[in-house]
Amino acid sequence: MKVKGLRWFIIGLIFVATVINYIDRSALAIMWGSSDQPDSISGSLGLTKSDYGLILNIFMVFYALGQLFSGKLFDKVGTRIGYVISIGVWGLSSFLHSTVRGLVGLTIFRSTLGISEAGNWPGGVKSNAEWFPIKERAFAQGLFNAGASIGSVIAPPFIATLFVAFGWRTTFMVIGSFGILWIIPWLIINKSGPKTHPWITEEEQKFIIEGQSKADQAATADTKGLSLGQILSHKESWAIVLGRFFLEPIWWLFVGWMPLYLADVYGFDVKEVGMFAWVPYVGAALGSIAGGYVSGQIISKTHSIDKGRKLTILIGGVIMFLGLIATIMFGDSPERFVAIVFFVLFGFQFAIGNVQTLPSDLFSGKSVGSLAGLAGMVGVFSVILMNFLVPIIQEKFSYTPIFVAIAIAVPLGLGSIYYFAREIKSVEE
Repeated sequence: MKVKGLRWFIIGLIFVATVINYIDRSALAIMWGSSDQPDSISGSLGLTKSDYGLILNIFMVFYALGQLFSGKLFDKVGTRIGYVISIGVWGLSSFLHSTVRGLVGLTIFRSTLGISEAGNWPGGVKSNAEWFPIKERAFAQGLFNAGASIGSVIAPPFIATLFVAFGWRTTFMVIGSFGILWIIPWLIINKSGPKTHPWITEEEQKFIIEGQSKADQAATADTKGLSLGQILSHKESWAIVLGRFFLEPIWWLFVGWMPLYLADVYGFDVKEVGMFAWVPYVGAALGSIAGGYVSGQIISKTHSIDKGRKLTILIGGVIMFLGLIATIMFGDSPERFVAIVFFVLFGFQFAIGNVQTLPSDLFSGKSVGSLAGLAGMVGVFSVILMNFLVPIIQEKFSYTPIFVAIAIAVPLGLGSIYYFAREIKSVEE
């Protein structure tokens, strides 16, 4: 049996995994509630906001460490088994949330959820490096990243519906099962890489392999990946690490703090937050796909990976920067603020898909997961630092200095990429 366009089935499954990823991680916040709501998580377990803050920080620390660990794991065992381990552990962790009786249980399963969910990102970057020619990788990355935005749109109404109908314990059982069931089609469809997959057509196999770097074309099952020290000895690697450090907090600021901003500044209740907060993620999903498409078109027309990646990242950075300035100058109503954030997240995803693709532009597949995981870990630790500073700055001053700070981070992130990666091309040729 031969399947046309097999690579799109692979990225389609990873897109679904990303949607599941965001549903699973969002569930705790959505069902947390307050101590005077006996059917909520906090009410039924007798937990406080301080407990929630502790659990959130523990999740983020393990999520950061999981980026590095899973990057090495995927490089060692491959994307097929790497995803089975990653999504299997996070699906089981999500399911076991239904069994907890207090803070200790939640902390344990949020830790295992964080370290395993992190694998989705270096795993996705590595899979795209295997299954897509260079000119299509950013578009594939955009489709994959769109899953995060779609998951953020789906999660609140979906989880709320399950919660009202069945309660929080059953809800965790249902959503945890999704990841475990996902493994079945993944193992059936993703039998091996494109060089040896029995279902791939000769035309698609040739298209993928001929569109990859010489290092990827020459790689075999016995090819060894580089150590982190060897990877970081190339200054181009620092373009990705520092780029993610400066840019990553922009996404997470709005993911983590926009509901609180709407409540603090505009007095929104939970229902009003739900009516407004999903809109920017539509912009993010559109930006993911558009950024990948534009990058691919530039590469096809100029035959330059460097121009395709850098110009797309620059366009996204300009949109982000102008949007962040606009939040300060013009975001004086909830409608305007949400509309501006729509464009900020559009610009972020327009650029970040190409930033996340850079490891596969620079290194062969055996090292891609390691670099992607390291950069992801650095980015998440940057987010943890931001999460620590936001409430302090907001309480002492306002949200304005926060928007100013992340606006400044945009040119710093772009400058890091342009400075350290003078030309984006394989460093192993």
